[in-house]
Amino acid sequence: MSTQTQARIKKEGKNFEILVDLDEALKLRKGEGDISRVVLTDAIFYNLKSGEKASEEDLKKEFGTSDFMQIAEKIVKNGEVVLPAEYLNKEQGEKFKQIVDFLSKNATSPDGKPYAPDRIEKALKESGINIKNKPIESQINEILEQLEKVIPIKLEMKRLKITIPAQYTGQAYGVINQFKESEDWQNNGNLIAILNVPAGLIMDFYDKLNGVTHGAGVVEEI
Repeated sequence: MSTQTQARIKKEGKNFEILVDLDEALKLRKGEGDISRVVLTDAIFYNLKSGEKASEEDLKKEFGTSDFMQIAEKIVKNGEVVLPAEYLNKEQGEKFKQIVDFLSKNATSPDGKPYAPDRIEKALKESGINIKNKPIESQINEILEQLEKVIPIKLEMKRLKITIPAQYTGQAYGVINQFKESEDWQNNGNLIAILNVPAGLIMDFYDKLNGVTHGAGVVEEI
């Protein structure tokens, strides 16, 4: 059963809203799917709940067209797709399970003994950590800091020296930043950085780095 929700965008102080299929809208935002499968209304509204339709004049002024499908696609891709509470709760629950699975496989006590998943889960709940619906690597350090207040825990880390050619530093910086220990910008624009990456994330990290540098980044374990 599909979930209906609202997609909206604000322009010049005015809201433009449509009713959409949640799953299809999220696909479209990823560059997949078809706008015809997304929209569940045949008009653009200022206020979806009251049924107040947007004027053709405003649509042309703000979107450069009055074509419904073109405008709807712009709203979905460039605006906000409202995520219902039950969807957010489901996603957070799935992310929580991913964190538990990752830590039970990659984290240990100081003497090298692994923790059972139920102990990790209990410690996460005791620590009151707010698990965010974003990639594990971007929040793992924060999670560990909080977990250490409840149980002694450590991750096996890989220390890397990475050289990124100047033309790729902009794209690559977001990939390396959360692991960065130090950085050294060269006169030619290249970036040399020392990173500490959890061993359990190393292959995913390499994939992302190669993706943004087209394999031109040089990595050395130290």
